[in-house]
Amino acid sequence: MEMRICQSCAMPMNEDNLLGSNADGSKNQDYCVHCYQNGQFMHPNESMEQMIETCVPFMVKEGWDEDKARTEMQNLLPKLKRWQ
Repeated sequence: MEMRICQSCAMPMNEDNLLGSNADGSKNQDYCVHCYQNGQFMHPNESMEQMIETCVPFMVKEGWDEDKARTEMQNLLPKLKRWQ
């Protein structure tokens, strides 16, 4: 089974409690709880570059090298639904 990732920040969403929510309260399958709640992006004016800078420290905390984390995000985020 393919890992589901947030289509905004690329965070793995392997548990239902990590799913964002739609305006009707249902779970959103595309975006995580940190990016999307009640049918809206939490930071609607955030640029892709700002998202990268938000995510890199979390990746470093998980053991990524900072430069590799930034490169990974720069390559991955443009392919995600929110940034197309």
